[in-house]
Amino acid sequence: MLESGLGVTLTVNLEVFALIQVTLPEMLSSMSPLTIGVIGLLLIFSIFSWTIIFSKWSTLSSARKADRRFLRAFRKATGLEAVMVASEQFRPAPMVAMFEFAFEELNRQVKGKGTIRNKLALERTLQLGANEEVAKLEQSMSWLATTASVSPFIGLFGTVVGIIRSFEKLGEANSVSLRAVGPGISEALIATAVGLAAAIPAYIFYNQFSAAIREIGGDLDDFALEFMNLAERSFGD
Repeated sequence: MLESGLGVTLTVNLEVFALIQVTLPEMLSSMSPLTIGVIGLLLIFSIFSWTIIFSKWSTLSSARKADRRFLRAFRKATGLEAVMVASEQFRPAPMVAMFEFAFEELNRQVKGKGTIRNKLALERTLQLGANEEVAKLEQSMSWLATTASVSPFIGLFGTVVGIIRSFEKLGEANSVSLRAVGPGISEALIATAVGLAAAIPAYIFYNQFSAAIREIGGDLDDFALEFMNLAERSFGD
């Protein structure tokens, strides 16, 4: 018995500590096939998410570094032909793919007369090239968004199943001991923990990668303006 300063009597029930005495084999043996399936599904979500995270991290880092290198070379170049010759060494920069896409359109226009015949068509080509590169960078991002939004609910489903089974066991037991329901409650908490472990990293990196892709998209839009300036200086009327 513990007496508080306010005169409130607190009774320590040692049965509460039975929950922390549940061993891992007991928890695993008590899991229903449905709960095992829920945890297995969450692990699959988590593995795929981490695979995408590492791959996307590498892709975006390489893209940004290559873009910076290509942009420095582009600004130093005296003409678009010189940039085209040197562009191969700057892959996999999104700006390189966008540049080559627009340079083909520019070549089609300047053949014959030697000037830009349709500036609006060239601007649309640059925009299409930028959109295509951003779309490539956004591949698999939907999986991270799905994992971040769905995994907690899948884990909650596993938790509810575990709690229901725990109360069923409590009703079947001869005594109302927490030891009888400890494995079921532990099973329920494991499902919640696995769901959060899958969702939290996916949510964090989805936001980080989305911001990085928006930044690259902005850089591509700025590059389109620089391309048009150089094209008009080289092939303008």
